[in-house]
Amino acid sequence: MIAILLDLYWSFLKVGLFTIGGGYAMIPLMEAEVITVHGWLNASEFLDIIAVAEMTPGPISINAATFIGYTMAGVTGSLIATLGVITPSLVLLLLLSRVLVKVIQNPSAANFLSGLRSALVALILLASFTLGQTAIIDIPTVLIFGLLLIASLMRQVSPLYFVAAGAFLGLLLFPY
Repeated sequence: MIAILLDLYWSFLKVGLFTIGGGYAMIPLMEAEVITVHGWLNASEFLDIIAVAEMTPGPISINAATFIGYTMAGVTGSLIATLGVITPSLVLLLLLSRVLVKVIQNPSAANFLSGLRSALVALILLASFTLGQTAIIDIPTVLIFGLLLIASLMRQVSPLYFVAAGAFLGLLLFPY
């Protein structure tokens, strides 16, 4: 049991440490750790956890770490995985909070952050593509995806409505 807890902490510490840009940017690294490196979940199970983490209040990365930790080692696993993913940000924030206020006004820092934002968009697109390969598997899921994509491009509304609409359409098209 201790070995799995150490693996959970170390894996989610790496996810928290090596991804910049928030929860969606963490998904590709989290996917690699959970599916490829450790084989804790398959792609479908991981996608289900990401969907639930998205619908649950709070940051997606913390929610996903909590759910994956719980799946692997119960409540203790959820606490350890969550602690692992938040440790780097917490330590960095505590160490750099005073310096960040001064650095953020520097033009070089602004250019650096612009580059990070571009990388973030690439990571989010990669996560979307990877998860889409698992989620969009037949005609009904293609229709749900297409309908919600078109609706999201036409109207700027809360993503919550699109998640709810996708869940409703899934229940409607997959009643079993």
